[in-house]
Amino acid sequence: MDAVLIANLVKLGMAVIVGGLVGAEREYQDKAAGFRTIILITLGSTLFTVFSLSMDPGFTQTRIAANIVTGIGFLGAGAIVRDGGRIAGLTTAATIWLAAALGMGIGAGDLMFVMIATVVTLLVLLVFPKLESRIDRIREARTYEITVGTSDFKKIEGISEMFDMLTLRVFEHHQAKNEKSIISTWKVIGAPQNHEKFVQAMMRDKSVKELNY
Repeated sequence: MDAVLIANLVKLGMAVIVGGLVGAEREYQDKAAGFRTIILITLGSTLFTVFSLSMDPGFTQTRIAANIVTGIGFLGAGAIVRDGGRIAGLTTAATIWLAAALGMGIGAGDLMFVMIATVVTLLVLLVFPKLESRIDRIREARTYEITVGTSDFKKIEGISEMFDMLTLRVFEHHQAKNEKSIISTWKVIGAPQNHEKFVQAMMRDKSVKELNY
């Protein structure tokens, strides 16, 4: 068997293994880009890189690599969606982008470095969420949309004072008004327990016509 063919088959096998390891974690988390998707992304990036190396040794190689990054960027953008007031899918999009980078590394022949990068990737995906949840227990950002009657405009000042009292820091505030209501949108950050205290206070307040967060 030709030595080049054997080397390329090894690269393909490694692409499946690396993509499978990362994809298995995404599948376990029930994400849009799961086991097969991540394998195909890694495998495709590997093939593009292998083919670019066998073409014109000049500008063509870097041009194909650049287009892999651009194409994967569009694919990753499709995984990002708005979920209520929050953005979801950023980690999945980043994983898609990273899987392509691992595939390019395999295609270029940096197999040992790719294995180390895969271990680091799995460490970030499996271990770091525990650290992230601890941070979330300390600080949490929320967006509140509060509707009061036009005759209760002074209530807006009271809400602002309540944020200060509960040490919830306001970093953005917008207001809108129609014939019957004043609608205020507050983006605040603070301890989760203080958020809950604020929500309970708003629920008990009869002047608050509507609360969304």
